[in-house]
Amino acid sequence: MRPERTCGLRSNNHPGGTSGSVMISLKYEAPSSLGDAIALLACSSGTSRVLAGGTDVIVQMETDLIEPDLVVDIKKIPDLRGIAMENGGFRVGAAVTGMELTDHQAFCEAWPGVVDGVKLIGSMQIKGRATMGGNLCNASPAADSVPALIAARATCVVAGPKGRREVPVESIVTGPGRTSLSPGEFIVEFHLPKRPPRAADAYLRFIPRTEMDIAVVGAAVSLTLDAGGVCADARVVLGAVAPTAILVPEAAAALVGRKLDETALAGLDQAARHACKPIDDKRGTIEYRTKVAGVLARRTATIAFERAGERR
Repeated sequence: MRPERTCGLRSNNHPGGTSGSVMISLKYEAPSSLGDAIALLACSSGTSRVLAGGTDVIVQMETDLIEPDLVVDIKKIPDLRGIAMENGGFRVGAAVTGMELTDHQAFCEAWPGVVDGVKLIGSMQIKGRATMGGNLCNASPAADSVPALIAARATCVVAGPKGRREVPVESIVTGPGRTSLSPGEFIVEFHLPKRPPRAADAYLRFIPRTEMDIAVVGAAVSLTLDAGGVCADARVVLGAVAPTAILVPEAAAALVGRKLDETALAGLDQAARHACKPIDDKRGTIEYRTKVAGVLARRTATIAFERAGERR
C-alpha cells in the first residue's frame, strides 16, 4: 500500500459562522489493487469518498457540499478499468470512462441504448473522466446512464470489508443523493447479460437546451422481438420523474405480445404517465414532466423496435 498523501483544501464554511475560509485536512490515496482500496476505506475513521472519475465528487467538494477526510481514487486499479466479454455478455469495470465505453465497438453493437445514455453524460472532456459507477453512485434521479442499465437487467458487483455481493442496478439508489451501499462499500464492476437474437435497446432524454443539461425526463426501453416482429420481452424505465429511476412493468406489458402499433404505443404512453411522481421546479412542472414522459417513452420504444428489427 502506498503511503498516504495529506493535502490542504480551503473551505468557505468557517466554524464560527463568519465569512472567510479555513484549511481542512484531506487524505488522498490512489491504490493499485482492489484489496488496498477496501482496506483503506475499512480503516477510515472519518468520512470517505470513492473517486472513480471525480466529475461529481470534486465539484461537490469545491462547493462544500461534502468535506471528506479521505478520498480513494480507484482509477489506477487494473481490475476496474477493463471491458470484457463473458458468457456472451459483458463485464465493465466501474472505473471505465465514458469515452472508453463508447469507443468499444462490440459493446456499442450489443447495447446501443446503454451507450445512448453514456454519450449524454456531459461534454467529451467530462466523458474522458466520468464513469457509469460514479454516475450511479452520485444518485441523481436524472442520471443518464442509469435508466438504460436498469432496462438492460444489468447487475453490479459491490465490494467492501465484508466481501462481495452482486445486486441489480436498480437496488443501489434509494433516493436523491442516497444509496444502499454500506460504509466502506463501492461498486467494482457491471455485468450485462447475453442478448438473444432480435433484441435491442434505446435511451432518450428531454432537456430545455440542445446540449449540456440535466434531463427533465429520461426514458429507456430494452426489448426482444420474436421471428414475426412481435415483442416477446420488454423493460421500460423512466428517469427524472421520481426520487429514483423507476422500472415500469405496466409500460412493458403494453408492448409485450404486440407489434409496434398505435394500441401498444397508447398503452405505453398511459402507463408511463401514470407511473410518474415528479416535482415542480424551474425546469418543468409536474404536468409537463408527466406528459413528456409518455411522449418520450413512445419515441424510445420506436427506436428500440427499429433496432431490434434490424437484427437477426
